[in-house]
Amino acid sequence: MNPLLPALLALALPASVQGLPDLFKAERSPWEASLDKGLGTPVRKAAEALLQQEEVSVNPADYNAMHAMVGVMDLAARACVVEGSWEDAVQHLERAAKASADNDAVAEGTFAKLVAEHQAKLKTWREATAAQEQRLQALERQGTLTLEQKRLQAQIQGFLDEHRKAIAQSETSLKEIDGLLGALRQEKEAHATALADWQAFLAKERSDISRLGTVTAYVAEKLEQVKVDDARPRPERLAYARRLLRLDPSNPDCQRFVDALMGKGR
Repeated sequence: MNPLLPALLALALPASVQGLPDLFKAERSPWEASLDKGLGTPVRKAAEALLQQEEVSVNPADYNAMHAMVGVMDLAARACVVEGSWEDAVQHLERAAKASADNDAVAEGTFAKLVAEHQAKLKTWREATAAQEQRLQALERQGTLTLEQKRLQAQIQGFLDEHRKAIAQSETSLKEIDGLLGALRQEKEAHATALADWQAFLAKERSDISRLGTVTAYVAEKLEQVKVDDARPRPERLAYARRLLRLDPSNPDCQRFVDALMGKGR
């Protein structure tokens, strides 16, 4: 998942309870470390419990809380993949894809007004700055200035300094908003793609089982492929082996392979 821009948190609407973002920030690294070790079930249980506890309080207009909720859903899906519960992973991905799309749509609407306000102010400030720059240049062309003209010069210079600073700050805010909206769009697209890929993957699995006639035959064939494909990362092979074991719990060879990948019996 793509991180949002921290500098933009101050631009959010009045936020709902920030419990979920804070909890997600605290739990994310430990959960990811557990998944790397192949411990999917405890992460799934913890993520689903956190969603059940906090999801109802998430304000759809609070993009930071929504982003955190999508992150928890994403980790729940990854945990389901690790434990071999791929249909459940798709269900979590469906929810994450919808939540990220909703977050993108709401943020686009929310920041459209703010962008328009910034652009209107920038137009006014730039026009005023250009007019005062002309006045300042006219004064400077006169050479020696009277005391009153020097005071006017200082006033104009102060006006220009203030407005140039405001223009720079507004331009920075617009760039940050554009970055945030870009990150939200990317997150939405990434989850839509992941969901479509996993739906297609499960459809192919069903097709392969149908082609071979039985789940038992499919698991036996696929297990041999997973065994020899040792170039793939261990977590990926473990997730596939657990998937096969879930499809055919009676396959002892599959159980032994799972145990071996988890380092049991050594």
